[in-house]
Amino acid sequence: MVRGTSLMGLAKRIAEKGLLSKKRVQETLETAQNNKRSFLREALEAGEIDHAQLLQCASEDSGLPLLDLKAFDLSKRPKDLVDRRFIETHGVLPLYKRGTKVFLAVPDPADVGGLDAFKFQSGFGVEAILVDPNILSKIIRDILSGISSELADLDQDSNLDTFAGQSNAADSLEDAEADTPVVRFVNKIFMDAISQKASDIHIEPYEEKLRIRYRLDGVLHEIANPPPSLTSRITARIKILARLDIAERRVPQDGRMKLALSKNHEIDFRVSTLPTQFGEKVVIRVLDSSGAELSLKALGLEEDQFKLYEEAISKPYGMILVTGPTGSGKTVSLYSALSTLNSPEVNISSVEDPIEINVPGINQVAINERADLTFAVALRAFLRQDPDIVMVGEIRDLETADIAVKASQTGHLVLSTLHTNDAPSTVVRLLNMGVEPFNVASSVHLIMAQRLVRKLCSQCRQPAKHPDEALIRAGFSPGPEIGEIKIYGPGGCDECTGGYKGRTGIFQVMPVTEAISTMILRDAGQDAIEKQMTLEGVLSLRQAGLKKVRAGITSLEEVLRVTGS
Repeated sequence: MVRGTSLMGLAKRIAEKGLLSKKRVQETLETAQNNKRSFLREALEAGEIDHAQLLQCASEDSGLPLLDLKAFDLSKRPKDLVDRRFIETHGVLPLYKRGTKVFLAVPDPADVGGLDAFKFQSGFGVEAILVDPNILSKIIRDILSGISSELADLDQDSNLDTFAGQSNAADSLEDAEADTPVVRFVNKIFMDAISQKASDIHIEPYEEKLRIRYRLDGVLHEIANPPPSLTSRITARIKILARLDIAERRVPQDGRMKLALSKNHEIDFRVSTLPTQFGEKVVIRVLDSSGAELSLKALGLEEDQFKLYEEAISKPYGMILVTGPTGSGKTVSLYSALSTLNSPEVNISSVEDPIEINVPGINQVAINERADLTFAVALRAFLRQDPDIVMVGEIRDLETADIAVKASQTGHLVLSTLHTNDAPSTVVRLLNMGVEPFNVASSVHLIMAQRLVRKLCSQCRQPAKHPDEALIRAGFSPGPEIGEIKIYGPGGCDECTGGYKGRTGIFQVMPVTEAISTMILRDAGQDAIEKQMTLEGVLSLRQAGLKKVRAGITSLEEVLRVTGS
């Protein structure tokens, strides 16, 4: 690493442009020297200057051209000049070759080690191009994960008109076709989704590109853009694995497949296809039960909420409802409760669509509507099987709701989910289904609404400043102490995705108290229940989220995104 006048020049340029005070520039410079890193890297991590402005200053100071990698076609980069180990070690990337000169993306003008190493290994002359270090790191991670190399194989292959053995459904990702580029590419999509802990894979055809995205910690991220001419081949491969009709492209289809990573570790994939204007869109849900931590304490409940939930599941009968949109963690919350209750002394049965988490000791049933095995049919069968605890994946209709209510009133503990926005609206939803008010009031003991928020990366989170007015609008109490609230925001490092790593829950836990039960019997309405709930000290989802913000677990922007700005 080279330091000297050029680094001082960048620091001076930052101060002259007023992007940082001279004092903060000097402090950042000293911190960089103490950490044995460049001023640019230290300033980028501090996050006090807009990345684009900071990189522009570095470009002006060093004389290196600045390139937006997002606008560069990486499929055209030279791939045979250096190996993947070199790219991983030095953190630079060849972008294109012109004659005997190679243009190399570098994250820092002060780092000449990568340039010298590339000259020595490749024998070519080098021109450095400055790029955003965060974007470059992500691209290098993608290359090392294999997606980019498999995509290069696809670009080079032009003779794949059909699959061998399309009529035979595949039982795993490893079959007789495993040597074709399309098969390797699809396999890599699945394996990378697993390694990155993606919850969903989206494959979306458009007129000029095929977009592939992973949902990481609840947010979609684009990871590849194969040529649109490959849409039908990639889709056909996935449909073969999921035992779908590859000849039918006019109607939606649903299927499943399984990947055995080892003797004791299998991952299920739920596949859904949808005809769109430019081909079939495919969405794949990744169901990796091995990654689920089934512990009540790991859910993220506040202390008083934890006690209420624990008390409710300890009762011998009654109904507990968990509510929220798809992907809000309801299944994990229910299974955390079941894992706590799971013992040789009790009989636990569950009916789901599909079974997302396999738990030894629980009798799990997957619904099969083609065979007329619905939630209601399975629930009736459970009641003839001497159950103590019953879990219903979702209450969708009056028939299922009535059976669940009767089960909870006759000595069984029933846990289930509904798709509603919050706890009070769950009561209204049951009544609108046709469940009698006295049945709701007597059977439901607790309703828990929840959402998942991304957690700030502990390695790179940084202090964030917000105007007092914005904090008050968000829900913080006005007063002199509001200026003392310490809030953190996302940074960005190699250990996380955009400054976030992992997720935690925010909850609204509403016990059905005597007062709320009386309101249900009187059909007082949602607003009255909300007022009573607030009087009893029940937090709203926003309030629960702000507690996580105060604790530095997540950012204010993330809570506003999830709960509505």
